[in-house]
Amino acid sequence: MITQQEISKILDKYDLKHLAIGTIGSHSALNIFKGAKEEGFKTICICKKSDTILYKKFPLADEIITVKDFTELLNENLQEKLRQLNTVLIPHGSFTAYLSTEQMTENLLVPMFGNRRLLHWETGRERQKEWLQRAGLRLPKTFDKAEQISELVIAKLPGAKGGKGYFLANSPESFQRKVREMVSRGLLSTDDINSIHLQQYILGVNVYPHYFASIVNNDVEFLGVDRRYESAVDAIGRIPADEQLDIKISPTYTIVGNIPLTLRESLLPELIRMGDNVAKTANELAPPGIIGPFCLETIITDNLEIYAFEISARIVAGTNVGIGTSPYAYLKYGENMYTGKRIALEIKEALRRKEANRIFA
Repeated sequence: MITQQEISKILDKYDLKHLAIGTIGSHSALNIFKGAKEEGFKTICICKKSDTILYKKFPLADEIITVKDFTELLNENLQEKLRQLNTVLIPHGSFTAYLSTEQMTENLLVPMFGNRRLLHWETGRERQKEWLQRAGLRLPKTFDKAEQISELVIAKLPGAKGGKGYFLANSPESFQRKVREMVSRGLLSTDDINSIHLQQYILGVNVYPHYFASIVNNDVEFLGVDRRYESAVDAIGRIPADEQLDIKISPTYTIVGNIPLTLRESLLPELIRMGDNVAKTANELAPPGIIGPFCLETIITDNLEIYAFEISARIVAGTNVGIGTSPYAYLKYGENMYTGKRIALEIKEALRRKEANRIFA
């Protein structure tokens, strides 16, 4: 694994007065770039040629580096170029979707904002479960194998796949039938089958609170909330029930967008405690714990019980709904605070205090 000492040696060679903020052109890159520009940083976008239209239409990247595939980020020549540009990378969901945890911790020798050691805890379902349980959160039951299914479950794939290939099943037989259907539709590959995670389906509203763990200020901030708009499960209500039965629809959960959400105020204390506890536990599991943004993926039932079913220990795409408008960020900071800008502000403050080694790994 790349050590903190190796990253510190790279940072010692950087001109920190001309630090550049870089990320993969995907997911929440516009969010990150906008915040970086507002705080005076140069921005670097690593993206596929077909996607350059987006970053030219929204000209927030000072330099665009095109790649055929995001695994090119592991090439030494590209990494050297990024280091020469004094680049620090902001990880988001596309990093874990296109690169393995091992590649990021062993081969990506460019400073990253955050804690690389937590990547193992985020991307492993069992490690995630241990983390959240140790933090005292309420979790859905899980099933080790399809033969154990005795109630409604949601079948998920590992990593940040945006809900693609997720499906519901209520018996071993329905699980096998859905698997065959998802493979035939191209939503699952045969290699995916052994990686499917089976989790009790909790009936309630999906709620995704966004937090920011500030190493500089020793605080966990509550910045926003979203819910996801998922195809085709959110569209199925437009089809009458009898026709749903006739055509035997098996909806999946591919995310197409996010919707901003404000919650009843009585729910906020518990969500804030959950964020604090998760950050405290992360510090015990992988010091110094979470650095920067993270998100709990939760379900709130009709009796207002909150279940946590996943954690993302980096910026999530749902924070895009808060660019310039998040009510919770407004309550703390006033106008025009959002996750991309909050990242840049944390970096700026750490540089001012000469504490870059505390936030880059």
